[in-house]
Amino acid sequence: MRLPTSILPPGEPDPTWLRRLFIAQWIGLALVFLLALATFAVWLIPDLDPALGFLVDHTSPAMALVELGCVFSLVLTEPSNRPFTALVGRYFAAVPALLSMVAIVIVAVPLSPVPGFFQDLPVNPSGQPGLSPQPLAAFLLIAVILLLVRTDNEHVRSASDALVCCLCLIALVLASQDLFGKLSLFSLTPGDLVSPQVLLPFSLLTLVVAFRQASHGVFSIFLGGGIGSRIARGFAPVLILWPFVREIAEAQLAFRGLLPAHYSTALLTSFAVAFSLLLLLTIVWRINEMEKEIHDLTLRDDLTGLYNMRGFYLLAEQTLRLAQRTQQPFAVLFLDLDGLKQINDHLGHNVGSAYLRETGAILEKNFRNSDIKGRFGGDEFVVAGQFTAVGIELAASRLRAAADEQNAKIARTYPLSFSIGYVTTDHYSNEPLKDMVTRADNLMYDDKRRKKKARA
Repeated sequence: MRLPTSILPPGEPDPTWLRRLFIAQWIGLALVFLLALATFAVWLIPDLDPALGFLVDHTSPAMALVELGCVFSLVLTEPSNRPFTALVGRYFAAVPALLSMVAIVIVAVPLSPVPGFFQDLPVNPSGQPGLSPQPLAAFLLIAVILLLVRTDNEHVRSASDALVCCLCLIALVLASQDLFGKLSLFSLTPGDLVSPQVLLPFSLLTLVVAFRQASHGVFSIFLGGGIGSRIARGFAPVLILWPFVREIAEAQLAFRGLLPAHYSTALLTSFAVAFSLLLLLTIVWRINEMEKEIHDLTLRDDLTGLYNMRGFYLLAEQTLRLAQRTQQPFAVLFLDLDGLKQINDHLGHNVGSAYLRETGAILEKNFRNSDIKGRFGGDEFVVAGQFTAVGIELAASRLRAAADEQNAKIARTYPLSFSIGYVTTDHYSNEPLKDMVTRADNLMYDDKRRKKKARA
């Protein structure tokens, strides 16, 4: 049995997810850049409006400049860039910060006429800025976060984490409001909504900022290779989407009058409880599976799948105590794979490893699941279990017969051969396990010497 090796140390990021986030960031920045360029193109060349108007409706050159400032700041503050380039990128963030504040003032204090740079494009007949304070404040928050990136101050990093959390919350509020409006829920009108041409760049920039912040701080949990990180990545989408699904279902049932209000509420609450319990069971099951993997990694030999020395002594001690408590005989068998050094020297370590795996498979096949089978490293194997003297002797004979059977199947330069020693104690014995292993080891060497004398 080969154990999984994909579990990384908890604090170490997973390279696969780092690559995915790197690609996602650049795709998001490229889309925001193209949308901003489209806004400027239609503003400078009105004849392009029939072709690009659907991309830039209800936005303004000022907003496009805010978006471009954020894009350039994020590009220049890329973690792989030099400190001077990152510093320039932080100064770039001052541009969207100032423009956002000016736009907020214009929206809060209506001017007539509105400066052309802040007006909507001609496709908006109202002639008003068409921007509510919420997205403007959100863009201002992005700019503030970009001013704080790439800093070594622990307190500033903590503040950045808090601001990114607020930014993600604002993005969820605006996105859910737009979603509910598109579904005609809660009697929302188009005037209550943020236009998609503003919401999309803001959402993309929010994702990029969150991904960037995930390289350190509290968000790094989503990039790690440990158990917590894997669970967080797996269940975060479910936990984010579930409240939206529930609200939409409840609103649709009430809006269409499919069920009485009290019954629909009771039904959806029951579904929520069932879903929460199912999610909890899934998380606990996944944790248990990962704990078993880690347990096996610390107690098992990676090459053969048998227990290593630590795992053998841990479990064999328990088996020995059980045998003593139930007054059952107990035996230890020590096995050495003959000629492993010659096999490695003449045929290579890959062939030697194949011999070791074959020996492990023979032990697995010829002993019970309740018997403790281990590899002590190198060419030494050990088995412990509840055997009588006759039983362990028969087990040793089966091992030699299994080796002969394998040799008959395959033509080998070096035959598969074992030197074996074994000891048995009666139920009244209090002999420690290590002493039994030592005695079996000595008897194994006696068997090895006898075979050498016989060959000589």
